Amino acid sequence: MTCFTAQLDLLAQSMHPDGGWGYAPGQIPQLEPSCLALLALSLAPEPYASHIQKTLAYIERNGATDGSYRPLHGRPEAIWPSALVLFTKAVLQRDLGPTVAYLLNTRGRVPDQPEAGELHDIDLNLVGWPWAEQNFSWVEPTAWACLALRAAGQGTHPRVREGTRMLLDRAMDDGGINYGNRRILGKMTDPIPGPTALMLLALQGESHFRLPAAVQYMIGQLRTDDVDHLAWTKLALDCYADLPGVKDALADLDRRLEVAIEQRHQTGWLKPSCFRTALTALALGTTTRSNWFRLDPVACGLTVPEGHASAKPQAAETGILARIGNWFRKFALKAVSNLRALPTNSAVHIAKAPSYGADLASILQAQYAHFRATVPLAGKRVVLKPNLVEWHRDKVINTHPKVVAAVIELCRREGAAEVIVAEGPGHWRNVEYLVTESGLGDVLKHYQVPFVDINHDEPIKTPNIGMLTNLDYLYLSRTIVSADVVISLPKLKTHHWAGATLSLKNLFGTLPGIYYGWPKNELHWRGIHNSIVDIALTRTPQLAIVDGIVGMEGDGPLNGTAKPLGALILGHDLVAVDATCARLMRLDPDKIGYLVLGAMKKLGRMKEPEIPQLGESIESLAQPFATVPHLDELRMKRPA
Repeated sequence: MTCFTAQLDLLAQSMHPDGGWGYAPGQIPQLEPSCLALLALSLAPEPYASHIQKTLAYIERNGATDGSYRPLHGRPEAIWPSALVLFTKAVLQRDLGPTVAYLLNTRGRVPDQPEAGELHDIDLNLVGWPWAEQNFSWVEPTAWACLALRAAGQGTHPRVREGTRMLLDRAMDDGGINYGNRRILGKMTDPIPGPTALMLLALQGESHFRLPAAVQYMIGQLRTDDVDHLAWTKLALDCYADLPGVKDALADLDRRLEVAIEQRHQTGWLKPSCFRTALTALALGTTTRSNWFRLDPVACGLTVPEGHASAKPQAAETGILARIGNWFRKFALKAVSNLRALPTNSAVHIAKAPSYGADLASILQAQYAHFRATVPLAGKRVVLKPNLVEWHRDKVINTHPKVVAAVIELCRREGAAEVIVAEGPGHWRNVEYLVTESGLGDVLKHYQVPFVDINHDEPIKTPNIGMLTNLDYLYLSRTIVSADVVISLPKLKTHHWAGATLSLKNLFGTLPGIYYGWPKNELHWRGIHNSIVDIALTRTPQLAIVDGIVGMEGDGPLNGTAKPLGALILGHDLVAVDATCARLMRLDPDKIGYLVLGAMKKLGRMKEPEIPQLGESIESLAQPFATVPHLDELRMKRPA
């Protein structure tokens, strides 16, 4: 059996009884893994005919009368699944129905502040497609929409041409593309393999100097052993075989991909992934079968079918009873928020921890003794939520793996029934790569602790208690919602937008990216501070442990510099913990919006006299942390 056929068999075995696929076996079906699995099985249709028919039926059950495809189990505002379905139906030569018209008439928002484009070095007036309704245009949903509409013969349509210009505008001169921005606050962002591959696939046949540069960036991914990156590389390069260096790269990719697949299966902390199984099958299938992503240049230039361009998406009907029900629900949520009781224990313990080589588990156990009665761990299912942002081990971006190891040790000493590490990064969709490269994977392997990718975890629709973002519901990770105890494990860092990123800001990673996009930009434009407090009120962690051994100052959370503080900070009240951390950084908590809002909403206590300080005093360890310059200054200093 070849690796290709083995991947197809794995897919067939993991199909949900409903006819679709979840991101992992046993999860509820979702449109993205189902579309990819359908495309993969369609490369060898005969053995899997019944699977294909069931999946087609499942996909259609997600369809709406306006041509959109809305997740049956998930956020109905999501737009990008419609593009995936349209692409799948187009390449399989299925009836496209009104989906073409729906996508052509779907637009991203134009920012209210024109100067934002100057900050980010992109043209924000170029409108593509958003992750969800009423959001800004972003790279991946725009790439999927352009790819799907071109596959459907709409390559010359003005909306597709504008989407093409948007993607090229956001691409880097020296190769690749990020999720959205070329530059943030004066500094160039790093390209990412997945979005770069999607851009290349969407822009086949286009002529622009940034496309060959992107191809060379993808060739550079051959140095990795990550399954996700290698699969996207194979699919993209296969469509650019005439460019220099591509044929040589393709000759070695199957072998590299097969080795990476085997390595993944041998990694104990990784769960099986239907999404990655389908992706690797599609990549391997380009060698002996076909590449569904390779577009027919003639077909892509078809004119717009009559009536499609003028068709309007149907608005969702909202009757009087539904509106009355929504009013009562919002009234009830507001009442619940107003009646909320403050945490019973707002003490914060500060302990000296001179280095990551110290006995951190024993330090934490001594700290935790003050909170054992408030937050017992014995017999509990405990979920640890570290801050995992980027893959660079040599930067002080992430919660240090040794701090995570120490917390695992603490939980086991205290008799926790189960310990899980879970994270849903905003800046990298491929969390497996982050876990491996950051060193966290070594810790998980040593302690035999499972890892949950929150970005692709089963979503739980939860009433938004805070209502500061005007979102009626939040879609939280099932792993987070079902935990007995959630421990927020942030890195002590400054933040260019929020002021500081600590235990509360760390909660961004509890919302699955499949419903909020990458880097979860919807939460930013709805207001970082509003979003943080809404999430924290809706699912409040029971404990916070802040890695302040070496923090970050300056242009955090990504581009700052190391700032040793030599401390671990622990507490039950996350507002109190973060306010204490701010004081340790010589930052005024009253100038950090989410702390002020959190205190107003009774999430916790912020004022220093209200927070019993245990262990070391703030004054004995506090150091001034540099913060990012004023945004107006950054605009003036922006590189040409």
